[in-house]
Amino acid sequence: MDAYIARQPIMDKNEKVVAYEILYHQDSSTLYNQRDYRVANAIAKFFTQIDNSNFLEGKDAFLTFTPNLLMQNIPRIFVEDKLVIQIEDNVLVHPVAQMIIQRYKKQGYRLALSDFEFNNRYFNILSSISILKVDFSNPESDNIATSVSIAKRFNKQVAAYNVNTPEARKRAIELECDFMQGESIANMVSSKVRETGHLESNFFRLMVSITRDEPDMQEIASIIELDVTLTYSLLKMVNSAYFALANSVQDVQQALTILGLGQLKQWVYLLSFNSDSGGVSDELIKVSFQRANFCQELGTLVKGFPLSRSESYLMGMFSTLGTLLDVKIEDALDQLPVSDAMKTGLTKREGLAGDLFSLVICYEKGEWNKMNRFAERLEIPVSMIAQKYFEVVEYVNEMWNELMRPFNNEEGDEMPGPGGGKNISREVARKIENMQEDD
Repeated sequence: MDAYIARQPIMDKNEKVVAYEILYHQDSSTLYNQRDYRVANAIAKFFTQIDNSNFLEGKDAFLTFTPNLLMQNIPRIFVEDKLVIQIEDNVLVHPVAQMIIQRYKKQGYRLALSDFEFNNRYFNILSSISILKVDFSNPESDNIATSVSIAKRFNKQVAAYNVNTPEARKRAIELECDFMQGESIANMVSSKVRETGHLESNFFRLMVSITRDEPDMQEIASIIELDVTLTYSLLKMVNSAYFALANSVQDVQQALTILGLGQLKQWVYLLSFNSDSGGVSDELIKVSFQRANFCQELGTLVKGFPLSRSESYLMGMFSTLGTLLDVKIEDALDQLPVSDAMKTGLTKREGLAGDLFSLVICYEKGEWNKMNRFAERLEIPVSMIAQKYFEVVEYVNEMWNELMRPFNNEEGDEMPGPGGGKNISREVARKIENMQEDD
C-alpha cells in the first residue's frame, strides 16, 4: 500500500477554516482490516516526521479511526486538544473499541460520529461524542433537519459534510451547523471576487514593493505569482490589443518586462481604487496557489508533457478562476492566450494536461483509486505523489504565513493592507499619490 495522506478544509459558521480532515489511503473499511497495521505505521511515521512542520497550520485535525487504529493508540500521536477522533459504524459493534473511546474521552480528546441518524444503536455511545456529522449530499431530505435537531437537543456540535453545492451550504447555514466541509473548498465558497479583486495583504506588499526607490522586479514578480487574481489581471492586460504583441505572454516576469515600471505603477494605482469590499476567500486563493505548485511539480515527472513548468503552474492557479470571477472557466480562459493543451485540460479534462489536473483534484478529494489510474496513465511513480504533495503544502504554508505577517514601518507601527484599521505610512501614501507622475 502506498501511503497517501491529504487534507480537506473544515469551515465554521463564519466560513473560516478552523480544521482539516486528514484523508489517508485505506483499501477497506471492514471491521478487522489487517491492512490497518500498515495504515497505522504510515500515519505514525508521517506525523512523527512533520511534528515540527506546519502541515496543519496549527489548526485542529479530524481523523477517522477504525477499531484497530484506536487499539494501536494512534491518537496519542496528537495533542489532545488538537485532534478530533472520527468514528464510524464499525466502532459501535466493537465492545473493546467502545471502552477505548470512553478512555480517550476522559483523556481530553474530542470525538465525532459520522453518518449520525436517529437510531438506537447510537445512543449507547452518545455521551462520549462531542460532534455529530450529518450527510448533506441530499440537502432537501427531511432526515437532515431531524438529525440536526436531535443533535442540538443533546447539546452536540453538528458538522455538515458533503456540502458540495450552494443548496447544501444554504441548508447547513439555515440549520446553524457548527462546521461545514465538502469535496472541494471551491464548492463551499459563497463570496465571489470581482475581476479586480485581490488579497489585501498581498496587494499591500505589491504596493510597498513598487514604491521603493529601487524596486526589485524579481520580488514584484514573486508577489504577483502568489495571487491568482493579480496574475490573471496582469497577463490579460499585457496581452490586450493595447500592447499589440506579436507573440502571447504567459510568464509574469516577461509581462513585467514588457509593462515597465512606469505602467506597472499606474496599473497598481488603478487597482488601489478597486479593493474588494465583499471579502476575498483566503482559502480559495491558497488552493489556487497550492494547485499551481502541485501541477508544476508533477508535470516535470511526465514524459512528453505538453506544458512548460510555467504553463503547468498557471493551469493549477487558473483552475479556480471560474469561482473567483463568478463566470464559466471557459469564458475566463478565452480572455487569456493560454495554450490549447492547457485550456482543454482545464475545461474538458482531456489529454495529458487533463489527466494531470484530474490527478491533482482526485488527490485533494482523497479519491485514491481514481488518482492511481491517472498516475498509471501519466507513468508518474506513485511514491513521488504524496512526497510532492507534502512538499507543496509546506511550501505554500510557509509562503502564506510570510504573506500574512503584518508589515512594520520604520517607527515599528503595524501597517495593514487596504481597508485595514490603521493608515499606511505617510511616505508610502505620498509615493502612491505621485505614481501617475512617474515615468
